[in-house]
Amino acid sequence: MKLIIATIKPFKLEEVREALTGIGVRGMMVTEIKGFGSQSGHTEIYRGAEYAVNFVPKIKLEIVVSAAMTDQVVETITKTAQTGKIGDGKIFVLDVAQAVRVRTGETNEDAL
Repeated sequence: MKLIIATIKPFKLEEVREALTGIGVRGMMVTEIKGFGSQSGHTEIYRGAEYAVNFVPKIKLEIVVSAAMTDQVVETITKTAQTGKIGDGKIFVLDVAQAVRVRTGETNEDAL
């Protein structure tokens, strides 16, 4: 099993969710986050005053899938979330040692 952590632009969330559902992903965790990468924030003007926005709003997706689905999920997120502009996000893939469905006690891939 693999844990896929992806950061994407907020307006891409619904499109990515629909694409992942279309390939068989049955669940994900979504968190609103703030961060910065290459773009290092930016400046905005609000009521005539310029100020620095050091942290940019992002969405973090956490998805656990079978190892066999990993490449397809990563490719789907990449294609769907891409705008071609700086700040499109990142994807990380980690190994998952164990999963347990609390309601039934099912473990590992049966718990997914």
